[in-house]
Amino acid sequence: MIRRTPLLRCLCLLAALPAGPTATTGAEPGPTRLEYRFRAGERLDMRVAHRALTETTVGATSQSTETATDSRKRWTVIAVDPEGRATLEHSVDDVTMTSRTSDRGEIRWSSAGTEPAPPGYEQVQASLGVPLSRMVVDKSGRVLERRELRPCPASSTGDLVVVPLPEEAVAAGAEWTVPQEVVAEAPGGLRKAVRTRLRYRLVDLRDGIATIRVDTTVLTPVDDPRLESRLLERIWNGTIEFDVERGRVLRRSTGIDRRVVGFEGPESSVRYKASLDETLEEPRERNTDAQASGQPAERLGAGGG
Repeated sequence: MIRRTPLLRCLCLLAALPAGPTATTGAEPGPTRLEYRFRAGERLDMRVAHRALTETTVGATSQSTETATDSRKRWTVIAVDPEGRATLEHSVDDVTMTSRTSDRGEIRWSSAGTEPAPPGYEQVQASLGVPLSRMVVDKSGRVLERRELRPCPASSTGDLVVVPLPEEAVAAGAEWTVPQEVVAEAPGGLRKAVRTRLRYRLVDLRDGIATIRVDTTVLTPVDDPRLESRLLERIWNGTIEFDVERGRVLRRSTGIDRRVVGFEGPESSVRYKASLDETLEEPRERNTDAQASGQPAERLGAGGG
């Protein structure tokens, strides 16, 4: 049976971080350089909504598990060197988690409430409001160093801390790829290193907003359904909205909906369907000051988490 996503993993969903150089506006802009520029002391809050459904059938027995997690993650810029390499710390401030199974009913817990965490959620509660990881990234989003400060499972939407950007100026239609290797493990000691590739494509660049689409390709042949079922959470597609003028990702949305047959005998199947939506949350002080001065608040990304 497929391993369900650990509850703590929801705290570790990786975020698209701000970026930011020059802007090119208009209907058909020329090549534009996309790169990350951070300021020491800057704090970036992302609202995250994660939904997942796992449906498993073995013979005449079926089971479903639904999870919903809404959280606010924070990226704090600790330092920036003269070359623009930034040291970042990741934490999660609050979370509301719901788990519903076809045989055990629903469990819901919110860190904003006064109730203690139910069994299985204790580690989640202990991980709130404290640094979870620290990393150094360059202007293109390459992770140069990374250190886990607390145990944290890999994200089910790709282990990318920042959205990788091309090192050269690009125009609409440009593509760049990022290779990855994941290890698929099945019960009984069966395991295999699998190479995947994330392909990014700049599909639109207008009015200062770059729209980037990403898809995942499995490069290593996987012909064992037991291993294939373990890769379901890694095969995802998505869209990123990047504000070139302001220099930050406004939103990242990814989705998965795949099924594997025969992972536990010929009459077995598993389906994994999930979505992740991350939206930049503007500082309240900035919006309040803008309203008080009669000036429009800075533009927010579409949608919400």
